[in-house]
Amino acid sequence: MRPLRAPGTRLACAAAGLAVTLTACGSDPGTDAAELDPTLTVWADDERALALMTFAEAYSRTSDAQVEVIVVEHEELRASFVSAHANGLGPDIMVGPHDWTGELVESEAVAPVTLDARSAEAFTPGALDAVTYDGAVYGVPYATENLALIRNTDLAPSEPETVEELVETGADLVDAGRASRVLGLQVGEEGDAYHMHPLFTSAGGYLFGEDGAGDPDPTDLGVAAPESVAAFERIAELGEAGSGVLTRDTTAERATELFTGGEAPYFVTGPWSLSAVKEAGVPYEISPVPPFADGAPARPLIGVQAFFVAAGASDPDLARTFAADFVADPEFSVILYEADPRVPALVDALETLSEQDPDLQAFQNAGANGLPMPAIPEMDAVWGPFGQAGADIIAGAEPAEELAEAEELITASFAE
Repeated sequence: MRPLRAPGTRLACAAAGLAVTLTACGSDPGTDAAELDPTLTVWADDERALALMTFAEAYSRTSDAQVEVIVVEHEELRASFVSAHANGLGPDIMVGPHDWTGELVESEAVAPVTLDARSAEAFTPGALDAVTYDGAVYGVPYATENLALIRNTDLAPSEPETVEELVETGADLVDAGRASRVLGLQVGEEGDAYHMHPLFTSAGGYLFGEDGAGDPDPTDLGVAAPESVAAFERIAELGEAGSGVLTRDTTAERATELFTGGEAPYFVTGPWSLSAVKEAGVPYEISPVPPFADGAPARPLIGVQAFFVAAGASDPDLARTFAADFVADPEFSVILYEADPRVPALVDALETLSEQDPDLQAFQNAGANGLPMPAIPEMDAVWGPFGQAGADIIAGAEPAEELAEAEELITASFAE
């Protein structure tokens, strides 16, 4: 497939609400409208737009198409994209997290992306699975992220093999006055299903079963299953009525402060926290979240950022070529990483960048047992009730009752 060549790129104004205005704030001076064609329009939130601007400028230098990046507020991006498509409007490509895939597919807002076997092998394990729905690939992954355990090597020189070993080492440090807490893991008053997931799965719990194709099965909701109740009975031992390792006053901010301030030897977090850790000067190492002794592997949820090709793209072939070009040239991933540091989803880019930043490979290794965040629409209904049940159980509530209530709320949302 021939690479596309473009004369220039522009970053458009932020769009609010329904992002249907695709006019940029300004255009390249001296460039005539005819020279701007063909144009690929990309929607992204403000967190990713600047990185994409850098990427798009590089892409334009080796292609025939202008790439126009439109900024849409993150809270509005998904709904705006679906609504714009329903009205025959919208971009050629949208950048977003893979767990939107199910809703986007069921809304018929995105088109499958055809990748040959060689292209498929170019991605890190699990990246393509995350954007696969009903057996078809609907996005081109460009970055992944997952939780890991970061430890202060001055306080805890050795990687813990189990949760129990982590707790024992941390408790000894607290008893010796060298730490005030064992672990920074955000819970908060409303809970945090994402950060709880590695412990939940290691203790035997599950959110959804799998259908015949290996995809999450919404008819097999595991929130209040016996295995999940047993899992939270084990997690409750780490809660406020147990060892106090997990507490509701540990918000995201507090979890970071505990580790960067040297108050806790361990921190369960993602790559987004590394800048704060480095700025604090804490000596650290990254490893997988450990499992419970005699438990299953601790499985963090894998998040993937992807390029989605709009079903209503003005030039579908051009949009698909853009996606294929991204896969074919790892340098584009490197450019995106330099503008917005996230673990690249392309193997070649990850290998190149890991030589400069070994933390990338460490996070990738920590996600080896990970589970792609369920991309089915029903997952949206799980986060709140399941998270709140976790917080209440950590506070001392009875697991079976809390999880049954959460499941009732979730299934009621399914029926709406």
